[in-house]
Amino acid sequence: MDRLFYVGVSAALFAAFAFSLNFVVPFIIGDYSTFDFALIRHVVSALVGLYILFSEKGVMRHLTLRNCVQAIWLAFVGYVGYFLTVTGAAFFAGPVIPPAFLGLVPIVLMVIGNQRQASLPWRSLMAPLALVLVGLGLVNGAAFTAEGLDTVQSLWIGVPLALAAVGLWVWFALSNQAALAARPDMPSSVWSALILVGGGALMLAFYPIGASMDLFRLPTLGFGWSAAGNLYVWGTTLALLATVGGVWAWNIASRSLPVALAAQLIVSETAFGVIGGLVVHARWPTPIAVTGVVVLIAGVVLSVRIFYDRQFASGKTVLANE
Repeated sequence: MDRLFYVGVSAALFAAFAFSLNFVVPFIIGDYSTFDFALIRHVVSALVGLYILFSEKGVMRHLTLRNCVQAIWLAFVGYVGYFLTVTGAAFFAGPVIPPAFLGLVPIVLMVIGNQRQASLPWRSLMAPLALVLVGLGLVNGAAFTAEGLDTVQSLWIGVPLALAAVGLWVWFALSNQAALAARPDMPSSVWSALILVGGGALMLAFYPIGASMDLFRLPTLGFGWSAAGNLYVWGTTLALLATVGGVWAWNIASRSLPVALAAQLIVSETAFGVIGGLVVHARWPTPIAVTGVVVLIAGVVLSVRIFYDRQFASGKTVLANE
Protein backbone atom coordinates (compact mmCIF):
# COMPACT_ATOMS: atom_id res chain seq x y z
CA MET A 1 0.00 0.00 0.00
CA ASP A 2 2.92 2.36 0.66
CA ARG A 3 4.03 1.85 -2.93
CA LEU A 4 0.54 2.67 -4.26
CA PHE A 5 0.48 5.83 -2.17
CA TYR A 6 3.87 7.06 -3.38
CA VAL A 7 3.05 6.21 -7.01
CA GLY A 8 -0.15 8.23 -6.69
CA VAL A 9 1.63 11.21 -5.13
CA SER A 10 4.36 11.14 -7.80
CA ALA A 11 1.75 10.89 -10.57
CA ALA A 12 -0.24 13.84 -9.18
CA LEU A 13 2.88 16.00 -8.93
CA PHE A 14 3.92 15.10 -12.47
CA ALA A 15 0.40 15.94 -13.69
CA ALA A 16 0.65 19.32 -11.95
CA PHE A 17 4.00 19.98 -13.62
CA ALA A 18 2.64 18.90 -17.01
CA PHE A 19 -0.45 21.11 -16.72
CA SER A 20 1.67 24.08 -15.60
CA LEU A 21 3.38 24.08 -19.01
CA ASN A 22 0.18 25.65 -20.39
CA PHE A 23 1.25 28.95 -18.80
CA VAL A 24 4.23 29.30 -21.15
CA VAL A 25 2.25 28.72 -24.37
CA PRO A 26 1.70 32.41 -25.24
CA PHE A 27 5.46 32.99 -25.19
CA ILE A 28 6.50 30.20 -27.57
CA ILE A 29 4.02 30.25 -30.48
CA GLY A 30 5.11 33.46 -32.17
CA ASP A 31 2.49 35.09 -34.39
CA TYR A 32 0.16 32.09 -34.32
CA SER A 33 -2.87 32.08 -32.03
CA THR A 34 -3.57 29.83 -29.06
CA PHE A 35 -6.25 28.19 -31.21
CA ASP A 36 -3.61 27.15 -33.75
CA PHE A 37 -1.54 25.74 -30.92
CA ALA A 38 -4.53 23.89 -29.44
CA LEU A 39 -5.34 22.35 -32.82
CA ILE A 40 -1.81 20.98 -33.33
CA ARG A 41 -1.56 19.85 -29.74
CA HIS A 42 -4.84 17.94 -29.65
CA VAL A 43 -4.42 16.38 -33.09
CA VAL A 44 -0.98 15.06 -32.08
CA SER A 45 -2.43 13.84 -28.78
CA ALA A 46 -5.24 12.09 -30.66
CA LEU A 47 -2.70 10.31 -32.89
CA VAL A 48 -0.88 9.11 -29.78
CA GLY A 49 -4.22 7.97 -28.37
CA LEU A 50 -4.97 6.01 -31.55
CA TYR A 51 -1.55 4.36 -31.37
CA ILE A 52 -2.23 3.31 -27.76
CA LEU A 53 -5.62 1.89 -28.68
CA PHE A 54 -4.25 -0.12 -31.60
CA SER A 55 -1.24 -1.40 -29.63
CA GLU A 56 -3.11 -2.54 -26.49
CA LYS A 57 -4.19 -6.17 -26.35
CA GLY A 58 -7.88 -6.86 -25.85
CA VAL A 59 -8.77 -3.20 -26.31
CA MET A 60 -11.87 -3.92 -28.41
CA ARG A 61 -13.88 -5.08 -25.42
CA HIS A 62 -13.45 -1.61 -23.90
CA LEU A 63 -14.53 0.27 -27.05
CA THR A 64 -18.23 0.18 -26.27
CA LEU A 65 -20.60 2.96 -27.32
CA ARG A 66 -21.10 3.96 -23.68
CA ASN A 67 -17.36 4.24 -23.04
CA CYS A 68 -16.72 6.20 -26.23
CA VAL A 69 -19.57 8.64 -25.62
CA GLN A 70 -18.44 9.18 -22.01
CA ALA A 71 -14.85 9.79 -23.11
CA ILE A 72 -15.90 12.29 -25.79
CA TRP A 73 -18.09 14.12 -23.29
CA LEU A 74 -15.22 14.35 -20.81
CA ALA A 75 -12.94 15.57 -23.60
CA PHE A 76 -15.48 18.27 -24.40
CA VAL A 77 -15.76 19.38 -20.77
CA GLY A 78 -12.09 19.11 -19.81
CA TYR A 79 -10.44 20.04 -23.11
CA VAL A 80 -12.51 22.05 -25.56
CA GLY A 81 -14.90 23.72 -23.11
CA TYR A 82 -12.15 24.45 -20.60
CA PHE A 83 -9.83 25.77 -23.31
CA LEU A 84 -12.48 28.10 -24.77
CA THR A 85 -13.46 29.54 -21.39
CA VAL A 86 -9.84 30.04 -20.29
CA THR A 87 -8.96 31.67 -23.62
CA GLY A 88 -12.02 33.91 -23.45
CA ALA A 89 -11.23 34.84 -19.86
CA ALA A 90 -7.66 35.77 -20.82
CA PHE A 91 -8.94 37.86 -23.75
CA PHE A 92 -11.44 39.88 -21.71
CA ALA A 93 -9.79 39.91 -18.27
CA GLY A 94 -6.13 39.91 -19.31
CA PRO A 95 -3.44 37.26 -18.72
CA VAL A 96 -3.11 37.73 -14.95
CA ILE A 97 -6.59 37.55 -13.41
CA PRO A 98 -7.80 34.18 -14.89
CA PRO A 99 -4.93 32.16 -13.32
CA ALA A 100 -5.80 33.74 -9.99
CA PHE A 101 -9.33 32.35 -10.25
CA LEU A 102 -8.09 28.98 -11.52
CA GLY A 103 -6.20 28.68 -8.26
CA LEU A 104 -9.62 27.96 -6.74
CA VAL A 105 -9.82 24.59 -8.54
CA PRO A 106 -7.83 22.50 -6.03
CA ILE A 107 -9.64 24.16 -3.12
CA VAL A 108 -13.07 23.35 -4.55
CA LEU A 109 -11.94 19.82 -5.46
CA MET A 110 -10.59 19.19 -1.99
CA VAL A 111 -13.78 20.37 -0.29
CA ILE A 112 -16.09 18.39 -2.59
CA GLY A 113 -13.83 15.33 -2.57
CA ASN A 114 -13.60 15.17 1.20
CA GLN A 115 -17.33 15.82 1.51
CA ARG A 116 -18.06 12.87 -0.79
CA GLN A 117 -15.52 10.40 0.52
CA ALA A 118 -15.04 11.59 4.11
CA SER A 119 -11.35 10.84 3.68
CA LEU A 120 -10.31 12.76 6.82
CA PRO A 121 -11.95 14.80 9.59
CA TRP A 122 -12.25 18.43 8.51
CA ARG A 123 -10.14 19.62 11.43
CA SER A 124 -7.20 17.65 10.02
CA LEU A 125 -7.44 19.50 6.71
CA MET A 126 -7.70 23.02 8.11
CA ALA A 127 -3.94 23.59 8.46
CA PRO A 128 -2.89 22.51 4.93
CA LEU A 129 -5.97 24.23 3.47
CA ALA A 130 -5.07 27.48 5.23
CA LEU A 131 -1.48 27.29 3.94
CA VAL A 132 -2.68 26.68 0.39
CA LEU A 133 -5.12 29.61 0.55
CA VAL A 134 -2.43 31.95 1.91
CA GLY A 135 0.06 30.75 -0.70
CA LEU A 136 -2.41 31.27 -3.55
CA GLY A 137 -3.21 34.73 -2.22
CA LEU A 138 0.45 35.71 -2.12
CA VAL A 139 1.26 34.27 -5.56
CA ASN A 140 -1.78 35.86 -7.24
CA GLY A 141 -1.85 39.04 -5.18
CA ALA A 142 -0.56 41.13 -8.08
CA ALA A 143 -3.53 40.19 -10.25
CA PHE A 144 -5.80 42.87 -8.84
CA THR A 145 -3.31 45.73 -8.56
CA ALA A 146 -3.44 48.69 -10.94
CA GLU A 147 -0.66 47.14 -13.01
CA GLY A 148 -2.46 43.83 -13.18
CA LEU A 149 -5.68 45.49 -14.35
CA ASP A 150 -4.01 47.40 -17.22
CA THR A 151 -4.83 44.72 -19.81
CA VAL A 152 -8.46 44.19 -18.73
CA GLN A 153 -11.11 44.78 -21.38
CA SER A 154 -14.21 43.65 -19.49
CA LEU A 155 -14.30 42.13 -16.02
CA TRP A 156 -18.04 41.55 -16.44
CA ILE A 157 -17.28 39.03 -19.21
CA GLY A 158 -13.82 37.82 -18.23
CA VAL A 159 -14.53 36.93 -14.60
CA PRO A 160 -17.65 34.81 -15.38
CA LEU A 161 -15.64 32.99 -18.06
CA ALA A 162 -12.84 32.35 -15.55
CA LEU A 163 -15.38 31.00 -13.05
CA ALA A 164 -16.89 28.86 -15.80
CA ALA A 165 -13.41 27.43 -16.47
CA VAL A 166 -13.09 26.59 -12.76
CA GLY A 167 -16.47 24.85 -12.86
CA LEU A 168 -15.62 22.87 -15.98
CA TRP A 169 -12.29 21.62 -14.61
CA VAL A 170 -13.86 20.60 -11.29
CA TRP A 171 -16.65 18.87 -13.22
CA PHE A 172 -14.11 17.08 -15.39
CA ALA A 173 -11.96 15.95 -12.45
CA LEU A 174 -14.90 14.55 -10.47
CA SER A 175 -16.61 12.98 -13.49
CA ASN A 176 -13.36 11.42 -14.69
CA GLN A 177 -12.70 9.97 -11.23
CA ALA A 178 -16.22 8.52 -11.14
CA ALA A 179 -15.83 7.09 -14.65
CA LEU A 180 -12.57 5.38 -13.69
CA ALA A 181 -14.15 3.97 -10.54
CA ALA A 182 -17.00 2.54 -12.62
CA ARG A 183 -14.48 0.83 -14.94
CA PRO A 184 -12.01 -0.97 -12.64
CA ASP A 185 -11.09 -3.46 -15.37
CA MET A 186 -10.15 -0.81 -17.91
CA PRO A 187 -6.44 0.11 -18.03
CA SER A 188 -5.73 3.78 -17.33
CA SER A 189 -3.84 3.98 -20.62
CA VAL A 190 -6.91 2.91 -22.63
CA TRP A 191 -9.20 5.37 -20.86
CA SER A 192 -6.64 8.16 -21.33
CA ALA A 193 -6.33 7.26 -25.02
CA LEU A 194 -10.10 7.46 -25.51
CA ILE A 195 -10.18 10.95 -23.99
CA LEU A 196 -7.21 12.04 -26.12
CA VAL A 197 -8.86 10.82 -29.31
CA GLY A 198 -12.11 12.52 -28.30
CA GLY A 199 -10.32 15.81 -27.70
CA GLY A 200 -8.58 15.69 -31.09
CA ALA A 201 -11.82 14.86 -32.90
CA LEU A 202 -13.60 17.77 -31.20
CA MET A 203 -10.85 20.25 -32.08
CA LEU A 204 -10.95 19.13 -35.73
CA ALA A 205 -14.73 19.56 -35.71
CA PHE A 206 -14.32 23.04 -34.23
CA TYR A 207 -11.73 24.13 -36.80
CA PRO A 208 -14.18 25.16 -39.61
CA ILE A 209 -16.19 27.21 -37.11
CA GLY A 210 -13.10 28.82 -35.64
CA ALA A 211 -11.61 29.51 -39.07
CA SER A 212 -14.80 31.29 -40.15
CA MET A 213 -14.43 33.51 -37.05
CA ASP A 214 -10.73 34.20 -37.84
CA LEU A 215 -9.62 32.49 -34.62
CA PHE A 216 -6.99 30.45 -36.46
CA ARG A 217 -4.01 32.10 -38.17
CA LEU A 218 -2.68 29.00 -39.90
CA PRO A 219 -4.64 29.71 -43.12
CA THR A 220 -3.14 33.23 -43.23
CA LEU A 221 0.40 32.63 -42.00
CA GLY A 222 0.77 29.27 -43.70
CA PHE A 223 0.93 25.57 -42.86
CA GLY A 224 4.46 25.07 -44.27
CA TRP A 225 7.38 24.09 -42.08
CA SER A 226 9.29 27.30 -42.82
CA ALA A 227 6.44 29.36 -41.37
CA ALA A 228 4.88 27.04 -38.79
CA GLY A 229 7.83 24.85 -37.80
CA ASN A 230 8.11 26.40 -34.34
CA LEU A 231 4.38 25.88 -33.80
CA TYR A 232 4.63 22.21 -34.80
CA VAL A 233 7.65 21.55 -32.59
CA TRP A 234 6.18 23.14 -29.47
CA GLY A 235 2.71 21.80 -30.18
CA THR A 236 4.05 18.26 -30.46
CA THR A 237 6.30 18.65 -27.41
CA LEU A 238 3.51 19.88 -25.15
CA ALA A 239 1.10 17.35 -26.63
CA LEU A 240 3.37 14.52 -25.52
CA LEU A 241 4.41 16.00 -22.19
CA ALA A 242 1.49 18.13 -21.00
CA THR A 243 -1.54 16.50 -22.63
CA VAL A 244 -0.65 12.82 -22.97
CA GLY A 245 1.63 12.72 -19.93
CA GLY A 246 -0.64 14.92 -17.82
CA VAL A 247 -3.83 12.95 -18.53
CA TRP A 248 -2.08 9.62 -17.99
CA ALA A 249 -0.54 10.76 -14.70
CA TRP A 250 -3.80 12.30 -13.46
CA ASN A 251 -5.69 9.08 -14.15
CA ILE A 252 -3.11 7.11 -12.16
CA ALA A 253 -3.41 9.59 -9.29
CA SER A 254 -7.21 9.44 -9.45
CA ARG A 255 -7.10 5.67 -8.98
CA SER A 256 -4.41 5.71 -6.30
CA LEU A 257 -5.38 8.59 -4.00
CA PRO A 258 -8.44 10.11 -2.35
CA VAL A 259 -9.81 13.03 -4.36
CA ALA A 260 -9.10 15.44 -1.48
CA LEU A 261 -5.38 14.59 -1.49
CA ALA A 262 -5.07 14.62 -5.29
CA ALA A 263 -6.66 18.09 -5.27
CA GLN A 264 -4.17 19.33 -2.70
CA LEU A 265 -1.29 18.03 -4.81
CA ILE A 266 -2.56 19.59 -8.03
CA VAL A 267 -2.23 23.02 -6.38
CA SER A 268 1.51 22.65 -6.98
CA GLU A 269 0.65 23.49 -10.62
CA THR A 270 0.59 27.13 -9.49
CA ALA A 271 4.09 26.86 -8.04
CA PHE A 272 5.40 25.17 -11.20
CA GLY A 273 3.64 27.84 -13.29
CA VAL A 274 5.30 30.67 -11.37
CA ILE A 275 8.73 29.06 -11.79
CA GLY A 276 8.14 28.44 -15.49
CA GLY A 277 7.01 32.03 -16.02
CA LEU A 278 10.12 33.35 -14.32
CA VAL A 279 12.32 31.16 -16.52
CA VAL A 280 10.55 32.36 -19.69
CA HIS A 281 10.89 36.00 -18.64
CA ALA A 282 14.47 35.43 -17.42
CA ARG A 283 13.93 37.35 -14.19
CA TRP A 284 14.12 36.74 -10.45
CA PRO A 285 10.94 36.36 -8.43
CA THR A 286 9.65 39.02 -6.06
CA PRO A 287 9.90 38.33 -2.32
CA ILE A 288 6.11 37.98 -2.16
CA ALA A 289 6.12 35.40 -4.97
CA VAL A 290 8.88 33.43 -3.26
CA THR A 291 6.95 33.47 0.01
CA GLY A 292 3.79 32.36 -1.78
CA VAL A 293 5.50 29.43 -3.47
CA VAL A 294 7.15 28.34 -0.22
CA VAL A 295 3.82 28.48 1.63
CA LEU A 296 2.12 26.53 -1.18
CA ILE A 297 4.77 23.81 -1.05
CA ALA A 298 4.48 23.69 2.74
CA GLY A 299 0.73 23.15 2.40
CA VAL A 300 1.24 20.33 -0.09
CA VAL A 301 3.90 18.62 2.05
CA LEU A 302 1.75 18.90 5.18
CA SER A 303 -1.25 17.51 3.32
CA VAL A 304 0.72 14.47 2.12
CA ARG A 305 2.04 13.88 5.64
CA ILE A 306 -1.44 14.07 7.21
CA PHE A 307 -3.04 11.73 4.68
CA TYR A 308 -0.24 9.21 5.03
CA ASP A 309 -0.20 9.26 8.84
CA ARG A 310 -3.98 9.22 9.30
CA GLN A 311 -4.94 6.77 6.59
CA PHE A 312 -2.21 4.79 4.88
CA ALA A 313 0.12 4.24 7.79
CA SER A 314 -2.78 3.23 10.03
CA GLY A 315 -4.26 0.92 7.42
CA LYS A 316 -7.48 2.94 7.12
CA THR A 317 -7.14 3.41 3.39
CA VAL A 318 -9.82 5.21 1.41
CA LEU A 319 -8.87 5.21 -2.24
CA ALA A 320 -10.35 7.37 -4.94
CA ASN A 321 -12.12 4.49 -6.58
CA GLU A 322 -13.92 3.31 -3.50
